[in-house]
Amino acid sequence: MDRRIVIIGSGFAGLQSAFAAQSLLSHNTHHHEKNTSKIEIVIISPEPRLVIRPRLYEANPKSLSAPLDKILSDTGIRYIQGHVTNINTQERTLDIRGAKDQLSAMSYDRLILAAGSHLNLPNIPGLKEHAFNVDQFEGAVALDAHLHDLKHQPYTKARNSVVICGGGFTGIEIAAELPRRLASILGKDADIHITIVERESELGPELGPGPRPVILQAMKELNIDLKLGNAVAEVNSNGIITSNGEHIDANTVIWTGGMVASTLASQIPGPKDKLGRLIVDRDLQVPSAKEIFVTGDVAHVSTDDKGHTALMSCQHALTLGRYSGYNAAADILNLPLRQYHQEIYGTCLALGPFGAVVTDGWDRKVATSGKMAGLAKQFINEVLIYPPRDTKEAFRVSDPDFQIPSVDDGVVALLTNRDRGTFLLYIWRFIVLKLFGTSA
Repeated sequence: MDRRIVIIGSGFAGLQSAFAAQSLLSHNTHHHEKNTSKIEIVIISPEPRLVIRPRLYEANPKSLSAPLDKILSDTGIRYIQGHVTNINTQERTLDIRGAKDQLSAMSYDRLILAAGSHLNLPNIPGLKEHAFNVDQFEGAVALDAHLHDLKHQPYTKARNSVVICGGGFTGIEIAAELPRRLASILGKDADIHITIVERESELGPELGPGPRPVILQAMKELNIDLKLGNAVAEVNSNGIITSNGEHIDANTVIWTGGMVASTLASQIPGPKDKLGRLIVDRDLQVPSAKEIFVTGDVAHVSTDDKGHTALMSCQHALTLGRYSGYNAAADILNLPLRQYHQEIYGTCLALGPFGAVVTDGWDRKVATSGKMAGLAKQFINEVLIYPPRDTKEAFRVSDPDFQIPSVDDGVVALLTNRDRGTFLLYIWRFIVLKLFGTSA
């Protein structure tokens, strides 16, 4: 009888899970000599593409996805287009609504939940009706169409004004990018007003004090107005009203407030955190349902032995995917499971024309900033997070022991040379090795 590993989601964690599982199966051909049953890997997701979600704040979001049909076919992974609507953990079955609304069911021997996260929309009057977002592909495309439509509207200050609700990671990135996006639409001499409204008293509260001076400098140079210590009380067709009663006129309001895990996580028994993520052990198994593995944005798991927890970020999702895919396949092959660990952490925050800021460690000590850091962000966004080109690369980068060849430690010290070639070596060393959890 054939057996099946089903992966819900084709985002960073889901795709990496599929490659990792298939790689382990392909390298254990002796298993098939002992057992004639076939083990198939199946991915279920709404579209056969990887949305480059960390880039959705950029212009032309329609281009920010990568097709998966060929790489999935080449690696022997079966793809099913649809939405999983129900998980029956007792029967080990899934209910699936297909692309044409047809209903079907599928059984699984091992399940990997990689269903991701979505924007949290609190019950603020007018928020759902009037605010845009860059959380998912469709939302980013809708915002882009709206921005281009502004040039057909008569000039008012509100037409040229944008309010960003939320001064976290996403809010900062899109605020920094919007001046040049709007200038390309409305004209380079257009009087553009961008305002960030943040309920906390500091910009980027979750980023801590380390990179804040750089971020504030970038906001100043880009003429971004900050309304700190103000919550959004209402959104309407003319802008927003803050918690202190101030009305900010704007034809464009963008909501970037926090994320929550996919609601599919609630269908799996076990404790959840405040974001709705399943709390799992380091092997990524659900303690109450050992045949289920959880990864990416739906997993609450320790990254190390120092109290740090994986964040809803692609750098954690990619490594989590390596372990969840490997472990699901190892479990079905009766091989030892691997314990997820990702001790090294860093951030790279885009700051529009200013460049970026790169930080090292959980205390987010600034490593570099400005134009050269912008090269690092460009490298991540345009190269590092895209799907592999072929089966050999897919299997190589999905191994939990995946390593990038080392570059001499002295490279980091050469940053002060401001040499592009030297900095590309720095990117190789710091961004790839540190941000994505590999070691030299």
